[in-house]
Amino acid sequence: MKNIIKTYRGLSKHVYILCMSTLINRLGDFVVPFLALFLTIKLNMSIVLSGVIVTCASLISIPSSLIGGKLSDSFGRKKVYLFGQGISALFLICCGFFTNEYLIIILIFLSTFFNGIVRPAFSALLIDYLPREKRQEGMSLNYLCINIGVSIGPIIAGFLFNKFLPLLFIGDGITSLISVVLVLINIEEKYDDELNNEIPNINEAKENGSILQILLRRPQLCMFFVLLLIYQFVYSQHRFTLPLTVNAVLNNNGAKIFGYMMSINALTVVFFTIFITSGLKKYHNLICMVLSGIAFAIGFGMLSFTRSIGGFFISTFIWTLGEIMNSISIGVFVADNSPVNYRARISAVQNIVYFVGSSLSTSLGGVLMNNLGLNLIWCGIFIISLVASVLMYFFKIYCVKYVNI
Repeated sequence: MKNIIKTYRGLSKHVYILCMSTLINRLGDFVVPFLALFLTIKLNMSIVLSGVIVTCASLISIPSSLIGGKLSDSFGRKKVYLFGQGISALFLICCGFFTNEYLIIILIFLSTFFNGIVRPAFSALLIDYLPREKRQEGMSLNYLCINIGVSIGPIIAGFLFNKFLPLLFIGDGITSLISVVLVLINIEEKYDDELNNEIPNINEAKENGSILQILLRRPQLCMFFVLLLIYQFVYSQHRFTLPLTVNAVLNNNGAKIFGYMMSINALTVVFFTIFITSGLKKYHNLICMVLSGIAFAIGFGMLSFTRSIGGFFISTFIWTLGEIMNSISIGVFVADNSPVNYRARISAVQNIVYFVGSSLSTSLGGVLMNNLGLNLIWCGIFIISLVASVLMYFFKIYCVKYVNI
């Protein structure tokens, strides 16, 4: 138990501050979870039109993430973070003072664009302050803060949505500005030091060339991103295929039970992340990814025959364990294999892999449901997860033997 309690000890104060900024920012993450409801209920848009707008808002983050990665690696992570997060927050705050629906949508798009710039900048900034031996703990703490925030934030957002709609936007923007001030005052730009210091890990040494050239020189990153795409495809089934499955099995009780399942997911992350991080820190991060795939296979695979509420709850607990192992390991591997002067850009590529995997999960999920039925879909997900786990295991052997990681 003492070792578990010490899991997050020994990190620099800058890491704690960055994680605190994540927590505050996610506590105020009001707009995104309620965007579809805002468009349909408050602006009286059709479901089709609101779906198009939400999709476009997501697509905007692809080019902005790449721009944010390039700017962060060129001018410094802190500068880009402060700029992107600050501008994004101001656009959201403005939404609270306007009633014109077209203007609000434009402001949301602009806020989303600049928020996309923030993500690779923050990821690289966090890595800059994490020595290699502490990366899993640091990534785990930040992941935990994200989930604590998103567990509480939507509850506040639901109240504001119904009672004080303008505060939904203003509150989201203000919490983002608080995070900006926290970073501005307490975090120093470490990018120049990282460039000038000697890098003990050869895979993180400075490089020159385009991002495509860098990836081609590091086949381990390319192979990892392909496997990550498969993992993300499997994991994202919980956002589309899973709720439809619950509703089909439990009929009118489906929405209520799915809400309970998402609560189990959040509570499992909050209470089990520290234990999993402590228990697995002595293992290679790719072994954690293998175990994650196995948990996905069991948790999602059992949905092919589960017909009880208890079965759905157990399934959620199991695949959430896979989510935790997945989340605390991905960033570590990517950081360990990214040149110090390309960290943000490669983080942007990672974000794009997430987006593509999630998009394929949603689009193909609907097609497969119509043609195969629910049972066969989950059997297929079980097989895909197991195959991905086996491939990840052999990929781990390759990395240890040929890449020396």
